[in-house]
Amino acid sequence: MQEKRYSQLTEHELHQEIATLSEKARKAEQLGMVNEYAVLERKVTMAKAYLLNPGDYKSGDIYEIEGDPGTYFKINYMNGVFAWGHRINHEDKEEALPISMLGKIRQNQG
Repeated sequence: MQEKRYSQLTEHELHQEIATLSEKARKAEQLGMVNEYAVLERKVTMAKAYLLNPGDYKSGDIYEIEGDPGTYFKINYMNGVFAWGHRINHEDKEEALPISMLGKIRQNQG
């Protein structure tokens, strides 16, 4: 059976996938498998992005980055479940973050 992309999964299937990946990540962490843990955590982050509405994220909004307190990200534009922009104080480096990495909004400039 061919694996489905996260964009093709139902909300229920996404929740199941997140639970499965989270359990695998927990086991990898317990076994000290650092690289495997990091890959699984990244997959969880991506799956969670598909449970969110990209329409809720707007150009000009600034969010704290989940897991990196005090680091803020300003959205330039959206492309699917990815917010393209830059970290505050790093305007020269554009990057894309899955919207599930964007935490509490700091301000809305638009």
